[in-house]
Amino acid sequence: MNEIRGVLLDLSGVLYLGDRPLSGAVDAVARLQGSGMPVRYITNTTRRTRAQIHLMMAGMGFSIAEDEIFTAPGAVRAALKRDGLTPLLLIHPDLEPEFADFPGDVPDAVVLGDAGDSFTYKNLNRAFRLLMGGAPLLAMGNNRYFREADGLSLDIGPFLKALEYAADVQGTVLGKPSSDFFHGAVSDMGLEPDQVLMVGDDVEADVQGALDAGLQACLVRTGKYRPGDEGRIEAGRSRVADDLSAVVDGLAV
Repeated sequence: MNEIRGVLLDLSGVLYLGDRPLSGAVDAVARLQGSGMPVRYITNTTRRTRAQIHLMMAGMGFSIAEDEIFTAPGAVRAALKRDGLTPLLLIHPDLEPEFADFPGDVPDAVVLGDAGDSFTYKNLNRAFRLLMGGAPLLAMGNNRYFREADGLSLDIGPFLKALEYAADVQGTVLGKPSSDFFHGAVSDMGLEPDQVLMVGDDVEADVQGALDAGLQACLVRTGKYRPGDEGRIEAGRSRVADDLSAVVDGLAV
C-alpha cells in the first residue's frame, strides 16, 4: 500500500451519533489536524444543509472549516446547475433550504434524499409518474440504513430501488459510493486516490465504495457497523479498527 498522505472521514457513526460526539472523536480529529495531514469530511447525510452540519459539529467541539465538508446534497446541486434541471424534491424538510434557489414549477428531474416522513405514497407516486415521462432520477446515496440514537432506520437505498424497479430506470447516485464523489474530495487535497484513507462505518458505501474508487479504506466498529461486516470485504483489502482513535493511533500522528 502507498503511504497515506490524507484522510477522508465519514461523519455520522464515525465522528458523532445523533447530537453527541463519539468517545475520543474530537481529540482524534484534533490529532490528525495537528499532524499537518489534510483531512476532509464526506457525508451522505441528507437531513441537514452543509451550514447546519458545520454549526452542529462546532457545537460538539469539532474545529473544522465549512468548505472541508463534502455533502451528497452539494453534489446533486452541482449536477442540477450543470444540466439546467428543475427538480422535484423528495427530500427531508430540513434540507429544503439547500435547494431554495431552484424553481419549483414544472420539474423535469427527480431528486431523492432521505425524506423521512415525506416518503408518502402520494410523493413517491408523483416521482414515479415523472420518471415514467422520461425525467432523470438523481439520488444522494444508496445506503440501506443508518443508525439514529434510538436504533437503525431506513435510508435512501430502499426507496431508490423501489422507484428504479417501478419505472424501469437506473438512477444516478451522486453521493457515496460514487467514485466521482470520493475523487472530488481527494482532488481538493491535491492528492491521488491511492494516497488517501477513507474511514467509515458503512461497509458498502464507505469502505467498498472507497476501494472501488482506488482509495485505501478502514472500517470502524462504531455507528451502523454490525458484527461480521468485516467478512463482506475481500481479505486484505481494508483495515479494521475499533474507532477513530484507534485509526489515528495506527497512523502514528
